[in-house]
Amino acid sequence: EVQLVESGGGLVQAGGSLRLTCAPSGITFDDYAIGWFRQAPGKEREGVSCINQSDRTTYYAHSVKGRFTISSDNAANTVILELNSLKPEDTAVYYCAAVIPPLEHTSRYYLSPEEYDYWGQGTQVTVAS
Repeated sequence: EVQLVESGGGLVQAGGSLRLTCAPSGITFDDYAIGWFRQAPGKEREGVSCINQSDRTTYYAHSVKGRFTISSDNAANTVILELNSLKPEDTAVYYCAAVIPPLEHTSRYYLSPEEYDYWGQGTQVTVAS
């Protein structure tokens, strides 16, 4: 059974930092792309960042580039999202998700939630102004 468990959310002041961790189980870690998505109340789920474990290529949404950093800890089979310089508009439930990328795809694939097969339950990030 595939499971993804997120942790590390919380309440932080604007300008602060958080570290989110995604711990997948039941998958062959290096076969998958692991993405982070977020959904604010009344808004659609949007892609934030992704790491393709096969070649460690990373992808970022324009809104978080330069502030968020994705990495993987291969010894622990976890994916980490460092959130820095947080803004109130970053407030959302953050989800991690997993998919085996097809051989042919565009870079937009990695930040498209509809492409992902497995999802975690989410962790709340709240940024106070």
